Amino acid sequence: MTVWIRVREDIAAAKRRDPAARSGLEIALLYPGLHAVWAHRLWHRLWRGRLRFVARAGSQLTRLLTGIEIHPGAVIGRRLFIDHGMGVVIGETAEIGDDVMLYHGVTLGGRTHDSGKRHPALGDGVAVGAGAKVLGPVVIGARSIVGANAVVTRSAPADTVLVGIPAKARARQSGDDARAVLMAPEYHI
Repeated sequence: MTVWIRVREDIAAAKRRDPAARSGLEIALLYPGLHAVWAHRLWHRLWRGRLRFVARAGSQLTRLLTGIEIHPGAVIGRRLFIDHGMGVVIGETAEIGDDVMLYHGVTLGGRTHDSGKRHPALGDGVAVGAGAKVLGPVVIGARSIVGANAVVTRSAPADTVLVGIPAKARARQSGDDARAVLMAPEYHI
């Protein structure tokens, strides 16, 4: 897949998920979440090519410019959309599936200093609300929703809604729209 196809796909995903998006040009030029994801692709390639210092330096420059920290070792699927983005942190061993949406202040972090897998894995279509923390080598199943400010420290199956501190899971209703659930007051802490 060419770079331009991926760029167009990312812009279309942002337009689909952000009701404030007016045009593809505006999204391409003014959305720091998109810029962070695009930069991550370059830094991740360098990381895999064993140019680790350069990749880390580049990711820190991206953090300075966008307010979004994505470790170059993180594995990110297609069409990730980071809305607003300031304060998002994605750790080294994090794995993010396709069509995931993260709001500002989200942390996909570790809980130990041990080597190996220490960051979460998010399945396809997961949405994570503002300020939520998903910590440790947990797996969040596809199409799940993590509510704003939730603290997730345990894995959850597909199609669940996770809210609270510590987060508790409930089955997602078949008609639940991710944006509507994330905006509902009963899912905020």
